[in-house]
Amino acid sequence: PTFWLGLEFLIVFSVQLGWFPFGFSVPIGVSAADVTFADALHHLALPALTLSVVGVANIALHTREKAIDVLESFARARGLSAWGAIRHHGLRNLALPAITLQFASISEIFGGSVLVEQVFSYPGLGQAAVTAGLGGDVALLAGIALFSAAFVFGGNLLANVLYGAVDPRMRRGASHA
Repeated sequence: PTFWLGLEFLIVFSVQLGWFPFGFSVPIGVSAADVTFADALHHLALPALTLSVVGVANIALHTREKAIDVLESFARARGLSAWGAIRHHGLRNLALPAITLQFASISEIFGGSVLVEQVFSYPGLGQAAVTAGLGGDVALLAGIALFSAAFVFGGNLLANVLYGAVDPRMRRGASHA
């Protein structure tokens, strides 16, 4: 789970190695106005790494499996080299599952960010949702739910638009000749 991976990253990279701060979005004792871009990136590195590592393994595994399928089927059937099979037939077939998985994981990343914010003491929607839930602020909770639904919907819409760009056969109304 995302929160467990975040705790492990904190133990290894913050406690044992001392490469990153323990959490918080700004250095302790520094006002938010005085934070440099480098400090913000330094504090954002572990939370971003935590969120990205969880989803990248699944996408890499599926893309690798699809590449093997493309190489075996097209290269043997058409007598192409491995690179020729990937270039002429594989990129489109590799891109579609990767797009599907990447944009399907938007909701997981969004939900995981709530947990990562808590682990790294990072202010954001997760902290706002917890505060609103404990304080009984129904309007704020409804707004966060509406925003997250619109965010996931937008990701799915973008995936559908990219499908049409990657594979013209998937466009609505395209002929199936």
